[in-house]
Amino acid sequence: MLGVSGAHAAEKRLYRYTNLEGNVVIDDRVPSEFVGNGYEVINSKGVVLDVVPRNMTAEERAAREQRSRAEVEAAEARKRSLERDENLLLRYSTIEDIEAAKERALSQLRIRISILKSNRGSLKQKMEVMQAQAADVERQGRKVDDKQLEAMADMREELLNTEQSIELRHAELEKVTAAFDDDIARFKELLTLVELRRRKERGDIQ
Repeated sequence: MLGVSGAHAAEKRLYRYTNLEGNVVIDDRVPSEFVGNGYEVINSKGVVLDVVPRNMTAEERAAREQRSRAEVEAAEARKRSLERDENLLLRYSTIEDIEAAKERALSQLRIRISILKSNRGSLKQKMEVMQAQAADVERQGRKVDDKQLEAMADMREELLNTEQSIELRHAELEKVTAAFDDDIARFKELLTLVELRRRKERGDIQ
């Protein structure tokens, strides 16, 4: 028995590869110039024990990495979609619930925009007063005080920042509106799917 086991253990491993002429060669080694082309490890009966694939080209590696990234991104997108569906069903019971939440969120943004616009109006009035004062000084042939010029520059910057904040809030208003509209559309789809599942469970449909 030991002799038989030893014979199996010492069974010769052969290598099958393709040479430059395209011919299949079986040998006890693979020449170094052919290793990158891939080869098979076989036993004396021709049974394949292992397969060593050929080296990929740079383009093939890039394509594989791109496919891998795409698969990961697709899996993450599916996960996010499932999490979103679960969150929608947990947070809301009806379409009216989402619409009410949408109106609350939009109302808060509109209030912020209204406050910013009011601030902008006040800043413009102050700016006009300061400009008028500076014009009076210049008409009198005097130089406008450096502190007043600095105050006017600060006022212009504050006015610009307020304008930018108003634009950002308007953009946020559109973004929130679109997000809630998407939630409403998806929630309707989920309600339809839930109803279909219930009908199937009751046996109303096959």
